[in-house]
Amino acid sequence: MQTSETTLVGNITEISGGQLVATLLTEAEGFEPVVKIGSETLSVGQLGSQLLIKHRHINILGQVLRMWEDPPEEFTTDSNRGSMTGGIARPSRKRYVRILPLGEIDQQGTFIRGVKQFPVTGAEVHLVTAKQLEVLFDRFRSENLALGRLSSRNKIEVFLDPNPLFTRHLAILGQSGAGKSWTVTSLLQKTVRVMPKAHIVMLDLHGEYGWKDDQGKMHSAFPDEIVHHLDARELEIPYWLLTYAELVDFLIDKTDPTATLQIAYLRDVLYALRKKANAHLGLEQLSVDSPVYFSIKELYLHFKQANEQQLDFGKTKGTLYGAFDNFLVRFQSMYNDKRYDFLLRPQKRTKSEHLEDLLRDFVGLGEEKRQVTVIDLSPIPSDVRPMVSSQIARLAYEFNYWNPKRREFPILLVCEEAHQYLPKEGDPALAATRKAMERIAKEGRKYGVALCVISQRPTELSETVLAQCSNYLCLRISNPDDQAYVRGLMPEGEADMAETLASLSRGEVLAVGDATPLPTRFQVDVPNPPPASADVPLSESWRTGPDDLDVADIVNHWWQQKR
Repeated sequence: MQTSETTLVGNITEISGGQLVATLLTEAEGFEPVVKIGSETLSVGQLGSQLLIKHRHINILGQVLRMWEDPPEEFTTDSNRGSMTGGIARPSRKRYVRILPLGEIDQQGTFIRGVKQFPVTGAEVHLVTAKQLEVLFDRFRSENLALGRLSSRNKIEVFLDPNPLFTRHLAILGQSGAGKSWTVTSLLQKTVRVMPKAHIVMLDLHGEYGWKDDQGKMHSAFPDEIVHHLDARELEIPYWLLTYAELVDFLIDKTDPTATLQIAYLRDVLYALRKKANAHLGLEQLSVDSPVYFSIKELYLHFKQANEQQLDFGKTKGTLYGAFDNFLVRFQSMYNDKRYDFLLRPQKRTKSEHLEDLLRDFVGLGEEKRQVTVIDLSPIPSDVRPMVSSQIARLAYEFNYWNPKRREFPILLVCEEAHQYLPKEGDPALAATRKAMERIAKEGRKYGVALCVISQRPTELSETVLAQCSNYLCLRISNPDDQAYVRGLMPEGEADMAETLASLSRGEVLAVGDATPLPTRFQVDVPNPPPASADVPLSESWRTGPDDLDVADIVNHWWQQKR
């Protein structure tokens, strides 16, 4: 290692629109792979490290994408001496680095994304010191949202700007086991710590952010004073909150030959029942989609009566006779299924006036105000999760759409395992969910509703939602298809950085977007407390695990659908 007072390591020898190539100093000119500048030890040409290109008044910050050197001369045999020559290292051997230009640094030291003026060949290439890098994050330091430390410089904290991070939507992508849950937990813990009046609603599909131990004691990934855990069944998002389109998706099998007739009849009956049950409210603008109570039993009876209608003392069958047989069977099977009681047999939300209490619980404005509301979807049937997710998304959107103080009360909706209910294409039953989430992605910014989608399979996620995200926290992704997809999502000029996704360690993130001054690779701070997402300790369990289990208790939990 050489201690140096100069940061010069090479010169630019090739320039193209998207990349620069620099030739490093040779060993004869003093090249050292590791250089000590002041108290810092820097590796020259380290992948992902930053370099500064200087030419007169131009200062361009770039990131190393690739490093290589001239191959050694081929070995040749000296016939006179019978010896091998030409294979030794030469002090004049040339090394090269390919640099991705990230942006310019102006005369005041401010980093500006994009490059307007490129240098000429021969421009000097310098190492970037820790002090210079810290200046880049200074403009975000006042927000105090530090999520981790640079992978290449672990003394430098990485600060994110919460305004574009959340208002312009965020995607957290990474394969299973890469550290998504830890990243989400660390981000939200720090967000609430620095912004105590945050309003966050999280969809927890696996009960990772709130769980009970063997003694039944509740544990949480967030401090008790900031979080409200809700079982989706106890929250009770009742059937009467469903829109007409959502009721169609839920109640009607669109492959049924009489589906078109069922859909048309449902509209007429639904409007009549909503109007009848809410005459006392005096609603002039009531519609088929209004979030007001109606009787589900009366809806069933209307269909049953129409299905059995006969005229002339049974001599003539009604126009709808027998058309709703499949509808009635489908309805009865769901209505009698105890798993759907939270939806079809509400106990707390039995009239339109109860909507206020539901919304208060939902956004953390209940009797005990909380910044984070975690809605546990794990106990409810998998086929209903998309619809419940759709309801939560729509409630968040509608709440702030009609909220005069929406600018003072922004809401962040965090969607775990989003690919399960926000698919790229396919299942028509998920159309309403996809539409609700895509509406937030496209219009939520105007009404203070932000979206954070988390997925291990970006290729299976809605393209519309991902395309609207301006910020990406990418963890390790080794699947080539997913890598290529993420590369296509990244801003032009930064897509080449997707090649590093497979080499990220656990909990290491590549941050790209408006919330960070430059594409940044960093290690996320460990959350405290962590979520219940750790891998099963297989080797320990298979050595010291129990000899027997209470299988009867397992069966009882299964029967009662309680974890």
